[in-house]
Amino acid sequence: MAKILVVDDQRNMRTTLAMMLRGSGHEVDEAADGDAGIEAISGGGYDLVLTDLKMGATDGMAVLRHAKEQSPMTEVIVMTAYGTIESAVEAMRQGAHDYLQKPFAEDELLVKVERALEKRQLTTEVSVMAAEFRDRYHFENIIGRSQAIRNQLGRIVRVAPTPATVLITGESGTGKELVARAIHANSNRSERPFVSINCAAITETLLESELFGHVRGAFTGAVSARKGLFEEADGGTFFFDEIAETPPSFQAKLLRAIQEGEIRRLGDNRAIHVDVRIIAATNQDLKVAIEEKRFREDLYYRLNVARFVLPPLRERKEDIPLLVEHFLRKFGRKMRRQVRLGDGVMDYLMSYSYPGNVRELENFIEQGVALAVDGVIQLDDIIPPEMREQAPAGPPRSLQVVVDQAEREAIEHVLREVDGNKERAADLLGLSSTTLWRKMKRLGVTWP
Repeated sequence: MAKILVVDDQRNMRTTLAMMLRGSGHEVDEAADGDAGIEAISGGGYDLVLTDLKMGATDGMAVLRHAKEQSPMTEVIVMTAYGTIESAVEAMRQGAHDYLQKPFAEDELLVKVERALEKRQLTTEVSVMAAEFRDRYHFENIIGRSQAIRNQLGRIVRVAPTPATVLITGESGTGKELVARAIHANSNRSERPFVSINCAAITETLLESELFGHVRGAFTGAVSARKGLFEEADGGTFFFDEIAETPPSFQAKLLRAIQEGEIRRLGDNRAIHVDVRIIAATNQDLKVAIEEKRFREDLYYRLNVARFVLPPLRERKEDIPLLVEHFLRKFGRKMRRQVRLGDGVMDYLMSYSYPGNVRELENFIEQGVALAVDGVIQLDDIIPPEMREQAPAGPPRSLQVVVDQAEREAIEHVLREVDGNKERAADLLGLSSTTLWRKMKRLGVTWP
């Protein structure tokens, strides 16, 4: 039995739908218009929402958006009258599972409802598996279910147990240190220290002293001997953030430390053995830095044994709702506030380009939680109107282009959810395996 909400401003249609669904054993609530539907959804707990598209001031698109903002795993089926198929396709692009064109038969309704609920169940199972996977491998701070994130998690699991040095590249704010910490947590060094240093924040002179330590009298002010961070990290992992910011003279000493497994304190000729795994990160193109003589080529190849390239947030926007939910919980606990997103906020967050990546989204949500009035984050709480990006309007598209794009996105989404199992994907999409294969070929959908 599933919990279903029916939203329709036509009483006869609403009552008939509810009777059909209750006859199949489901628990059904009814809402007489879009506003009532949104209010009911705010109470939470629905597995499926069936909503009419045309309902006056607050239409079915508003109900759909609210449902996806409040509970991304809730499935939505939209109902539309004959001649408004393009609106239904647009609704699917916005996250609806399917659409029903009025008038429809009871069998058609029940088949589509069951398929939607099967998808809901599968999504829930995948999420539970993901939670267990994350708990086991300490991935609680790496949020997302996109293919890009799954690829990174798989690589972490494979690379972590090895002694390989790791190079992590990506734009600022993409989570390079989170990946480094996850690698350490899944290695055989997890019980030893994880030491992190931002190379861009320390001058060249202090950098050597901080990392290698010094003996008494090594320089003015060195009144006593001091261990460096390399020695503190012995047996563990050392993370160099912004490694490209180090000067070539320091890079030569770092290369020796990696190759020989030993360091020398400033002012001392005695070698000290250290057992440290090196993970380095940068937001720069090291190949360009090598050409410009700012980075040693031999150090690059020494670091680039296992490579992680983290995608920017704009290339994995399907992860934004999960990230938003994570940050709402995080800052809600921190500030002891229970908040939710207001109308239109998720739409804006999904359309924004994020030059600051995940860190910028986190800042948006933290600011929104702090400024929210009556527990609702409005768009003005996150970013002032004068700073909002205006998304340029694209050229008009034909209905076939819109349909093709919606089909492509639906197929790719389901394939991700079932880890590429094409038979299962075809079943969830209501297609034969042959039809799915033909559609994938026509639409250019490839899957490993």
